[in-house]
Amino acid sequence: MPTVYAAMRDALVIATREGGEWTDSRRLDGRDLECVAASPAGPDRAFVGTFRSGLQRTSDGGETFERVGADAIDQDAVLSVAVSPHDPDVVYAGTEPSRIYRSTDGGDSWTHLDGLVDLPSADEWSFPPRPDTHHVRWIEPDPHDADRLYVGIEAGALVLTEDGGETWHERPAGSRRDNHTLATHPDAPDRAWSAAGDGYAETTDGGETWDHPQDGLDHRYCWSLALDPADPGTVLMSAASGAYSAHTASRAESYLYRKRGDEWERLTDFPAGDGVVRAVLASGTEAGECFAATNRGLYRTPDAGDSWDRLPPSWERFADDTCRGLAVVA
Repeated sequence: MPTVYAAMRDALVIATREGGEWTDSRRLDGRDLECVAASPAGPDRAFVGTFRSGLQRTSDGGETFERVGADAIDQDAVLSVAVSPHDPDVVYAGTEPSRIYRSTDGGDSWTHLDGLVDLPSADEWSFPPRPDTHHVRWIEPDPHDADRLYVGIEAGALVLTEDGGETWHERPAGSRRDNHTLATHPDAPDRAWSAAGDGYAETTDGGETWDHPQDGLDHRYCWSLALDPADPGTVLMSAASGAYSAHTASRAESYLYRKRGDEWERLTDFPAGDGVVRAVLASGTEAGECFAATNRGLYRTPDAGDSWDRLPPSWERFADDTCRGLAVVA
């Protein structure tokens, strides 16, 4: 019975399925949300990053939230958060300006993993809407190596650590510069996937080199991706022709693609196209199950994208919004 956390711009939607029926609630109204991560230990603990109110944690399935890390995380803007698949008490948070923090006690205390902005390319990092700064857009812990993290800096670099953040390596061969979403899979050692503003990329050697299979991908401003929980060879990804058509509802035109093997196909049964902002995707808890959120609604596929059902939560409030984050937990 999955619980889905959808971080919209000014509210967190929590949708839960029990006995075949979906119920939903709203939390954190008006908080300017940026990201969400749920704990693999169960649906009650989740973390939500906000732009002005730091990192919020719930330990009761969203009934209540509290700010955590205010004494150690120097920035109010938390744009990425991830929970380790190895230990649910290990949590990572990324901020604007770019910093990464780690907690080993479920969010009670935090340590700054320094050295990130000492990398040679850091002077080139810049986020176009706020060009005087940049941020950690994504943190992806490797499910096969507790010390390896893939990190996307928006915009400027893919960064990798193989020793838990003691040292950092930037811009491995073939990696993208504007990484929006990174993904790994529990059944695919040394593999990782990236949806980036400058295209798609994937690695089969733990991030040392990256390839760009893009045949059939007609839109290459890539935003979000998710993998079939039972098949790492099936990748779903949202894409548009550029930033405006991806993020601006009045000018939106985005699409959903699927890759099996080396070629992409556009999924025609997903409600996309004119007026639809780029989807945020998340893998589900069953074979073939993935979820997607746009300004038109929250959707679920049971068959890796062949068909989609719109879930019951009311979405009129979000008609002009972009989803900021999506997390699914059993």
